[in-house]
Amino acid sequence: MAATTPFHSVAAYAFPGVGGFGLGIVGEVFGCDRTGRGLPGFDFAVCADQPGMVRTDTGLALHIEHGLDRLAAADLVFVTCWEDLDQKPSDAVLDAIRAAYDNGAIIAANCSGTYVLAASGLLDGRRATTHWRSAGVLADLFPAVRLEPEVLYVDEGRLVTGAGAAAGIDVCLYLLRREFGATVANAVARDMVVPPHRAGGQAQYVENPIPDDCDDERLSGVIAWALANLDQPLSVDQLAGRALMSPRSFARHFKAATGATPHSWLLGQRLHRAEELLETADMTVEEVARRAGFGTAAALREQFVRRRGVPPRDYRRAFATAR
Repeated sequence: MAATTPFHSVAAYAFPGVGGFGLGIVGEVFGCDRTGRGLPGFDFAVCADQPGMVRTDTGLALHIEHGLDRLAAADLVFVTCWEDLDQKPSDAVLDAIRAAYDNGAIIAANCSGTYVLAASGLLDGRRATTHWRSAGVLADLFPAVRLEPEVLYVDEGRLVTGAGAAAGIDVCLYLLRREFGATVANAVARDMVVPPHRAGGQAQYVENPIPDDCDDERLSGVIAWALANLDQPLSVDQLAGRALMSPRSFARHFKAATGATPHSWLLGQRLHRAEELLETADMTVEEVARRAGFGTAAALREQFVRRRGVPPRDYRRAFATAR
């Protein structure tokens, strides 16, 4: 559900050994000025325990201008990683994160940055995820956190956690989508040349890759065809037939390739299509439902409330400025 007032000021936390890749993702999404193209602008800052020089995990030297007072005052705080799980974050940074949260900020953590959020106590009794490699240690250190190590990201309202480094892109785009709408998130994704949305429940990694044969190419063709025909009734049998596979084999290969079942993937794509139409098209909710493949406004409303937390008409009102 969209916040009443979307965030404006964004602070990323940097410490000695911070992951340069994760920090760069946050900077790319929230630090680049895209207001000339009609997209929202953000007051972005990188913050450290003390202003000064900080080296990333690859040895890149960064001059950090802001301290923890800037972090505590931000609307969105981002912790990208934490290099050493045996080292506790400073009391000062934990206090700043708690202060930001108490002030109404959204706190996001990606990869092993979930460790910092867990150390603050904010995740006690809540769901969270982290990089699969850190999950066991995190579960032992913070048993009060309900860890879900198999997923890409977890939304707990004003606390959002993500998996490994590249999942930081998913978390950032998800927050844009949640707070500013699909049109904004998709535009930023196009700017970055990345997929606009991967569902949070998608697996972090695929256990069994698709064999090196023609199946992958066939699946790509079926996926492209399905996206072009979302307004039509689509069944697993129909999709499998286009891929020249049995339904069981198709479902297995599809999940291996996408991390989702065909039914779950179709539902997600239809919801994305409905979001875009609600934001950008001057048509009735009934017509949106038809074009997105839900058939009726009632069916769209049921799925939209269940998956997005608000009815379609409320979503349209919340993101009316995106049109």
